[in-house]
Amino acid sequence: MEIKIEKYGQYLEKNLYEFTLINNQGLVVKLLNYGATLEKVLMPSKAGLQNMVLSLPSRLDYSKERNFLGGTVGRIVGRIHGHTWNLGNKKVVLAMNEEKNHIHGGIDGLDQQVYNFQFKKSSKEIEVTFIYLDPAEHNSYPGNVKVKVKYILNNNNQLKYQIRALSDETTLFNPTNHTYFALDQPNNISDTTLTIAADYFKPLDNEHLPYKGWQSVDKTAFDFRNGQKLANVINSDDSQILAEGGLNHPFLLNNGSDFAAKLETAEHAVTVKTTAPSVVVYTANHFNKTGIANNIDKFAGVALECQYPPVSGSDVSAITLLAGEEFYLENIWNFE
Repeated sequence: MEIKIEKYGQYLEKNLYEFTLINNQGLVVKLLNYGATLEKVLMPSKAGLQNMVLSLPSRLDYSKERNFLGGTVGRIVGRIHGHTWNLGNKKVVLAMNEEKNHIHGGIDGLDQQVYNFQFKKSSKEIEVTFIYLDPAEHNSYPGNVKVKVKYILNNNNQLKYQIRALSDETTLFNPTNHTYFALDQPNNISDTTLTIAADYFKPLDNEHLPYKGWQSVDKTAFDFRNGQKLANVINSDDSQILAEGGLNHPFLLNNGSDFAAKLETAEHAVTVKTTAPSVVVYTANHFNKTGIANNIDKFAGVALECQYPPVSGSDVSAITLLAGEEFYLENIWNFE
């Protein structure tokens, strides 16, 4: 096991660092303290090291323009309808940063912060912990929230991702990692097979918010229980897929399943396990090789956003974090 740390620049007068983790199988994981970001996962293959996730051309690019590639997104991933939240007799007004709604933690979310860090190495694993104190009223959220994001790489090509958080006031908190998996680069995800252990999904309205509650996947384009190629779905005539330009939907994970989701190509696979009750699957529908991500096109990758289900109305109890209550989320990614 090996770890390398390199300072590569500054952002708002804070030092930016890249961490390179290498296990005994030759798997290379690159992390950034900007956004507690998973930058690259380089897997040994016949042609050399092959990246398993979408990445920007340069590590300096991540702080130039918001992109969500591999970042830790929060305090809230997804949307809050109407950008308001009633906390007792207090009305909390969040930033409107997608038309009249609030999305991805506001205009300056967790994915845009520079984290402090700690690291530890043994013969069996390497762990890097990113630490950030999100101050009260940042993006209008109440409460000072201490966030710890930990990545752990072992010799079984397993990468763990853990988020712990503690607030001194009641607040909203529902973060996720926003890595886009792309196992068959430079090809898009059409020939990638996706399996999800989920009997139910949520349809979305014209503001990309859930509006019908959980619906059965049976006999729909959203039935991934036995695996299906993503081409079948993103090219289907399903009204939900057409409206979103691909997948952008929450799935309720079945209890007791061996894994939450799995992506497979002819050469590679990644299996996802999580403590989260749901996963939002997003097929990179908005990319078009413009802006900072000018190397990324539509359907170039697929994000498996493990999280609490997105809320659609005024009931946000499922994503409310009480003062002194610890938030914990763990994802385990197994690369094959």
